[in-house]
Amino acid sequence: MTRSGVLLAAALLVLATGGPSSGGSSSQGAITAGWQHTCAILAGAAKCWGRNVFGQLGDGTDKDERARPVAVSGLESGVQAIAAGTFHSCAVAGDGGVQCWGDDEHGQLGDGTKTSRPTPALVSGLASAAQSVAAGGAHTCALLSSGAVMCWGDNDYGQLGDGTNRDHSRPVAVSGLSSGVEAITAGDDHSCALISTGGVECWGDNRYGQLGDGTKTERSQPVAVSGLSSGVRAIAAGAVHTCALLSTRVVCWGLNGLGELGDGTKTQRSTPVAVSGLSTGVQSIAAGPDSYHTCAILTAGSVSCWGDNDHGQLGDGTTIDRSTPVAVSGLATGVQATAAGDSHTCALLNTGGFKCFGRNNSGQLGNGTFDRVLSVEVKGRGTVTGPGGFRCSKQCDLERLQGTKVVIKARPAKGWKFKLWVYREGFGACKGGALRCTVVLDANYVATARFVRRT
Repeated sequence: MTRSGVLLAAALLVLATGGPSSGGSSSQGAITAGWQHTCAILAGAAKCWGRNVFGQLGDGTDKDERARPVAVSGLESGVQAIAAGTFHSCAVAGDGGVQCWGDDEHGQLGDGTKTSRPTPALVSGLASAAQSVAAGGAHTCALLSSGAVMCWGDNDYGQLGDGTNRDHSRPVAVSGLSSGVEAITAGDDHSCALISTGGVECWGDNRYGQLGDGTKTERSQPVAVSGLSSGVRAIAAGAVHTCALLSTRVVCWGLNGLGELGDGTKTQRSTPVAVSGLSTGVQSIAAGPDSYHTCAILTAGSVSCWGDNDHGQLGDGTTIDRSTPVAVSGLATGVQATAAGDSHTCALLNTGGFKCFGRNNSGQLGNGTFDRVLSVEVKGRGTVTGPGGFRCSKQCDLERLQGTKVVIKARPAKGWKFKLWVYREGFGACKGGALRCTVVLDANYVATARFVRRT
């Protein structure tokens, strides 16, 4: 899908030189993606990059964006797990304590306040004994070594699983999950757990069937996913869909408007359906709290993705949405983990480095560059055309890698004529009466074409 007139060049994989190209320990590696930021465990240290307006990178600043990985303060070694939510991040430190940083509007940092933090804060009551952590849109969950699950933060849809709809700035126990849980995952407003029997239980928002119980009824306590009472090896929650990995197949359920369920349709499902072509040989699956796409690592270490592709986040060299899996170009082997953000995807390599692809407006690819946007406005009757088939008749964005030169042209409609480019001091890209305008996208710019009726 191309949103709001955004037209992008086919996205290619970019090796992020900020990550280590060698020497990283694969046993300590992990990668996770929020809306427009990414975090990873690299050689035991927590590092983050991308958007940072709420301090979600954890480096002690709220600098708007970082195009290369920065160290998370106080988490330079021994980090066991890491998770990125929409505007916050969390990690399990070497001592089993959970620490969170970034936006805290709903108490998702878990420190008993609603104060945003640019450095990690210890989650109240979880100074030890945590095994893993999952970050959603504005809520967080932790899996304890006892097999119990606790959650905190936004609870408008019951995503904390405590039987209420009240936000909590400190952890609360998830009803019925005091033991026996093996893995957890969090979507935008829902949460799921893989239990020791191999079954899956979910709770929270269910407007699109993302809980998988055959209904669209919101649940403030866990309910069993239909048909998945055993045999599940891994789970992954997207924004409003969920997937599970079994030994013989991958299944998904929930919203499917962009093909994120991978079953060859765009039909919403409230119970699991099989992903086309992934009957065997899948090692792991990935989605994220802001993602409308899904990825899988295959046995050989290659990656396939499906769903939303408006910014090339499927990595197949196009911006065409896919309702069945497509191979990621350039990742035929050697991948140990993947992460899905809103419009970007990252892969952690066995070498300890990483590759990211898709949108890069906030530096979330981690390769030292940014995408820049030319916002085109049309006043009157006419169009503005540009590279790659770009065509705008009202208001559209043309997004390209920082420093790219683009040429746009004003084309009046019948009975109209082009008058001029309206220049805006400070961020205007074009001025004067020439039909063509050349712009070097070293920053974000606006180009306004004014057309008037012929007299």
